[in-house]
Amino acid sequence: MNPVTYFEIPVQDLDRAVRFYEKVFDVKLERGSIHGNDMAFFPAFPDQPGITGSLARGDSYVPGKQGTRVYFNTANIEQTLQLVSDIGGSVLFPKTSVGESGWVAEFEDSEGNCIALCSKG
Repeated sequence: MNPVTYFEIPVQDLDRAVRFYEKVFDVKLERGSIHGNDMAFFPAFPDQPGITGSLARGDSYVPGKQGTRVYFNTANIEQTLQLVSDIGGSVLFPKTSVGESGWVAEFEDSEGNCIALCSKG
């Protein structure tokens, strides 16, 4: 069993963050609530590898660049970074090789979080 099963990205403005992530990753997030916190869940595909998570707004969720890095897979890092820039995010770490493992990059999302990207090509 993989040790990590789920992540939550803290946000201040859930509507703004949902718009941002839906555009960057071309997905539809589903709204909900857990323990009084507003959530927007990324799609889950149980028969596929990887984990899923959500955007989370509540008293204990504080956006920032200092915390854990979440890595999103993308087929094209340059295209994803361009989308990020086009909708108000910023590139923090440009596309960089990690050898045979592929490529990585980091960006600041609409809420001030540092989010990472990874790609095989």
